[in-house]
Amino acid sequence: MSDVQLLIGDRDVAASSAATFERTNPISGAITTRAAAATVDDAHAATAAAAAAFHAWSAMGPNERRKKLLRAADLLEARTPDFIAVMMDEIGATAGWAGFNVYLAAQMLREAASMTTQVSGETIPSDVPGSLAFSIRQPVGVVLGIAPWNAPVILGVRAIAVPLACGNTVVLKASEVCPATHRLIGTVLRDAGLEHGVINVLTHDAANAAAIVEALIADPAVRRVNFTGSTRVGKMIAVTAAKYLKPVLLELGGKAPLVILDDADLDAAVNAAAFGAFLNQGQICMSTERIIVDEKIADAFAQKFVTKVKNLPVGDPRKGEVVLGAVVGKPTVDRVQALVADAVEKGGKVLLTGEAHGAIMPATIVDYVTPAMQLFRDESFGPSVSITRFKTVEEAIRLANDTEYGLSAAVFGRDVARAFEVAKRMDTGMCHINGPTVHDEAQMPFGGVKASGYGRFGGKAAIEQFTELRWITIQTTPRHYPF
Repeated sequence: MSDVQLLIGDRDVAASSAATFERTNPISGAITTRAAAATVDDAHAATAAAAAAFHAWSAMGPNERRKKLLRAADLLEARTPDFIAVMMDEIGATAGWAGFNVYLAAQMLREAASMTTQVSGETIPSDVPGSLAFSIRQPVGVVLGIAPWNAPVILGVRAIAVPLACGNTVVLKASEVCPATHRLIGTVLRDAGLEHGVINVLTHDAANAAAIVEALIADPAVRRVNFTGSTRVGKMIAVTAAKYLKPVLLELGGKAPLVILDDADLDAAVNAAAFGAFLNQGQICMSTERIIVDEKIADAFAQKFVTKVKNLPVGDPRKGEVVLGAVVGKPTVDRVQALVADAVEKGGKVLLTGEAHGAIMPATIVDYVTPAMQLFRDESFGPSVSITRFKTVEEAIRLANDTEYGLSAAVFGRDVARAFEVAKRMDTGMCHINGPTVHDEAQMPFGGVKASGYGRFGGKAAIEQFTELRWITIQTTPRHYPF
């Protein structure tokens, strides 16, 4: 069992109330983590430490900050076995998914390191004689990052990497589902040489989540907020941030469509659909939840898809390599089963399913799903996927866009020009042609539209989110005034 303390300044500290909370393994039910349950006072202590560290960190030369972030990336990779162990314990992750989390998170730190010298501005022509006008981007101060449990290393690092590169200091609010995983990120960054207070990590129990978040957002030292998680909670974060006039970046839920046109390479589409739907048991915001396929090829696709998926290994990830392992808890099982039951009641046909054993849940595929079914509308965030058939390309686009969400999408077709026209009409922040809906790279502008949020993580797009754009002038000659 892991005992986890808060990281405030550069010190490991207990909660000011001395309270703790426990996280249990979703498969065995055994206690895996006992973590400090932060109070509102602890939240203010973390922001105060970050604020105190801001001047020195922001004044540090970009290459020195780069060196520390590159060191952090190396240390993160060196601790891959530790991250795998703690992710398996806390969220029932497979070893492959946990290892990929560390790999991509290290790439995010390296990409952020490359951004330290890209925080730039421009000169702007002025109508005032002798006025040299220009814009600059400057770090804003303390950035609050709120990360979820499903891809905890990727999304925990993403919440803080570019803010740090831009010269901000950060407070990472850990998920109560994976406190040890998120706290380990803080340890790695501290060990990489980030100065006192540059990185702070708060863990808390579920009962105090709302109070802790409001205290953090309300704190005058906090100048930017970023949140990755459900649309339901994202709306609450947005309301709170608006109340205190704090800019916020939101990456929220999804209901990703994969459109398969009549000229698609079916084998390629099958492989992408299986990967997109069932990686991490479908517990990814980009997961393929809706397959929208031309009726002329739907039967052939469905047959190939079922054959592929039913051969994916299922089981306890602690006992060997599996693709479909544990979901995060029984509520996921209940939610998926309710969505499938509703679809069947309304005419859906189950092509593949299996009995869940605790948190170990096999794949479910439901055909003939229509927009009248909850499985078409509601994010399942579990190992299920629907198939919906269309007659025309216009209908396919309409079906793909018939959702409140707009994060990721994919289109398969050999006529790439036609597929590109379909992709351009998707109401999503990202769309991949002849590739899976699940796709992330550190340098790409990542984010959604509609109920999937706003703003972009990744590369230069993230610099705009975590810096202040300022207009500065220098009067180089005497200026004329009208009075």
